Amino acid sequence: MSKLLIFFLFVVAVAVVFGAWYWWQGASFSKEVLKVDLTGPEKAVAGEEVEYIVKIKNNGDVRLEQAEINFEYPKYAILDEGNSQVVNQEIGTIYPGDEKTFSFKCRLFGKEDDKMESRVVVTYQPKNLQAKYDRKTSIITTLTQAPLTFEFDMPLKAGQNEKLDIYINYFSNIDYSLENLRMRIEYPSGFNFLSASPQALDKTEWVLPTLTQANGGRVEISGNLEGNEGDEKIFKAQIGVVREGEFIVIRETSAKIEIAQSALYVSQLVNSSQNYTAKTGETLHYEVFFRNIGKKPVQKNFLVVRLEGEFFDLNTIRTINGDSSHGDRSIIWDWKSVPDLSFLDAGEEGRVEFWVKVKEADEISISASNPIIADTITIGGSQKTFENKLNSAVNFAQKVYYEDDVFDNVGPLPPMVGEKTTYTIFWQIKNTWNNLENVKIKTTLPKNVKVTGKYFPSDAKFTFDSTSKEVVWSVGSLTASQSGSLLTLAFQIEFAPDSSQKGSVAWLVAESELVGEDSFTGDIVNQKATAKDSTLSDDPNVSQDGKVK
Repeated sequence: MSKLLIFFLFVVAVAVVFGAWYWWQGASFSKEVLKVDLTGPEKAVAGEEVEYIVKIKNNGDVRLEQAEINFEYPKYAILDEGNSQVVNQEIGTIYPGDEKTFSFKCRLFGKEDDKMESRVVVTYQPKNLQAKYDRKTSIITTLTQAPLTFEFDMPLKAGQNEKLDIYINYFSNIDYSLENLRMRIEYPSGFNFLSASPQALDKTEWVLPTLTQANGGRVEISGNLEGNEGDEKIFKAQIGVVREGEFIVIRETSAKIEIAQSALYVSQLVNSSQNYTAKTGETLHYEVFFRNIGKKPVQKNFLVVRLEGEFFDLNTIRTINGDSSHGDRSIIWDWKSVPDLSFLDAGEEGRVEFWVKVKEADEISISASNPIIADTITIGGSQKTFENKLNSAVNFAQKVYYEDDVFDNVGPLPPMVGEKTTYTIFWQIKNTWNNLENVKIKTTLPKNVKVTGKYFPSDAKFTFDSTSKEVVWSVGSLTASQSGSLLTLAFQIEFAPDSSQKGSVAWLVAESELVGEDSFTGDIVNQKATAKDSTLSDDPNVSQDGKVK
């Protein structure tokens, strides 16, 4: 073996031994030799100064070099000196057994119960090792309520559209000057901002002056509230400081206000009734009453009635002293033309009236189930909606045919004395919107007319009293059919005229009447169909004068 090869093998062996020793040194070193403790308050009052203590101790027998501490303050912490949230500090060498202590002070800001976390990282390099190690730990501090008063001062109730003054008071007992102080407010729906002192940035935010211990201030806001009587409106506000463009909330508060009953109590009658049930095609007479239930006069009011929905024929509106354009659904009474709206003393009552027609059933295109007609009255900032039920629109028709597809009628046309002629009577019902109960149709057959016993459908509850000559169809329940489908009964009659009827038109069936109960309104529904005679005006296939021969 050559000397050169022997030398090369020797060098490799030395390197392997040295590398193994170096690896053993690193692997055997534990970073646990450096103990890092972080202590601080578990709870802290927002705004007060807190102190975090970091203790470092080398518990090993190896010198730790190039040590460095990295301390991160909690979010929203304010430092007495500097603004950096992270502090990097060189420690240098930590000898075995050495112990070092570091203090970090700040003031914490945020809302009550916010969790503030501080962190510390210590990096170092053991002697004779190239690797760097670190030790980390953290602590949580929970914020308690700051000694800062922040409250609404406002009434518990306010009238509809009545001017409302809101005060927000603040007072600090924090032993620190609060700079870059801001206040923000969140208004409820229906609040209309009018003005503020001091002037707001955008109606919802204010820049407040620096606040020192034992000092305070006030923000004044004026506006009004819209809504219904009894509505509760909630105002919310926050106070805090702005740091690096971020709003840090210190305190929050809220207050509730109820829209009080108006001094004007409104009621109405429809066709002299408080709970009138309307019918299609009829004219409704509305009387609107307004009483001053307050303790002082009310003056210069407007009264507006708005007709809701599609059931009103707006072209039929008539009123006294009110203003309504043709086809408009609103009627307005001005205090200049109605004395009671101009001045109404405590306890007094005023009145306006108008008339409007409900559309005919065939004029109403919308589909409805259990329909309501409604009107909304607005006066003195108060608004109230009244509703009236609408009876089902029932169409009942009675027709007489000789030529039909149900029965084979026989006998002479026109009818002849001593001869029998049969006819078919059709009863047709169309019911819209509301279900009906206990529906019956009744009629009476005239002289020399009787039923033959044929009727369709065969399961119909059809009866005939031979003595009174009354015909009854007990329909029972009749569901609403918004599609306009017909329910039909056909029954056959027989007419045998006597000599006294010769030369005249004879009655074949008297006026018929439908009676039932509207399930929605509870009203009795009544519809009549005209009597029919031997002229057979409904039958297009028959052409004769109907006079008995």
